[in-house]
Amino acid sequence: MTIATLRCAVLDDFQGVATSFADWSPVTDRVAVTAFKMHFGTEKELADALADFDIVVTLRERVAFPASLFARLPKLRLLVASGMRNSVIDLAAAEAHGVTVCGTASSGTPPVELTWALLLGLARGIVAENTALRACGPWQSTVGADLHGRVLGVLGLGRIGSAVARVGLAFGMDVVAWSRNLTDERAAEAGVRRAATKEELLSGSDFVSVHLASNEGTRGLVGAAELALMKPGAYLVNTSRAAVVDQDALLDALAGGTIAGAAVDVFDTEPLPADHPMRSAPRLLATPHLGYVSQDNYRRYYGEAVEDIAAFLAGEPIRRLG
Repeated sequence: MTIATLRCAVLDDFQGVATSFADWSPVTDRVAVTAFKMHFGTEKELADALADFDIVVTLRERVAFPASLFARLPKLRLLVASGMRNSVIDLAAAEAHGVTVCGTASSGTPPVELTWALLLGLARGIVAENTALRACGPWQSTVGADLHGRVLGVLGLGRIGSAVARVGLAFGMDVVAWSRNLTDERAAEAGVRRAATKEELLSGSDFVSVHLASNEGTRGLVGAAELALMKPGAYLVNTSRAAVVDQDALLDALAGGTIAGAAVDVFDTEPLPADHPMRSAPRLLATPHLGYVSQDNYRRYYGEAVEDIAAFLAGEPIRRLG
């Protein structure tokens, strides 16, 4: 039996399932795998924990790998990220430090499904009614918002946004979409209307769902001025990227009741600190970044992470990023 000579760290394995959702046996004769359930909150904590690891597997874009971190990890040779796009890994710095960065496939279906779980939860007061029922509280305390015939505004009509729009159409909603590069032809292909401006979409929608990547053009795209355009009875759902919606502005809108409510699955800081105001904000339905967390996606992430490691060990890296 060959003794494992390399060490692999799996980050943010909160549920403790990284080694059970994939068969790691193709690499365990050469690689010793350690999964971390806790999140390392600072770069120093992360660098100290990973100092002796040759390989790191990281989930989505929660953990940043800037040049300064690569400089503190001289043993690191392979970084595997779930998905084929990652905005928080400095790929140039990785190359400069001799670190190969690889990705995996990622399904857009789980975030679409969670988007609708959150939207329906908001519309029908599911959490409040369930809580009251279990506590023997009032029998019916909310009046649900209808979907049929209402306007669903989709910010970003890419792979996930288009799928969200199709569900809205199935509910009988009037679906309108906007992004900077969206054309009438592309909107028509998805069966929806194109809003001429972001402002038109926000002011005319009963529900707004965000599906934009985080970049220089989208950070803070929905701020205080944009939230003020929304109807008092409108709802906002963000399962995309936290940076697209100004978090402080959203908290103010919820506290002031200028919108009916919001559902959020992504946050500026993850995991949220215990005293973070998003934990206690009124009119907010929040989940701990569950959009990508599903059985099929985890099988895909960890299974392909094993493939990436095996290919790297064979000297033929696959699914390279950058």
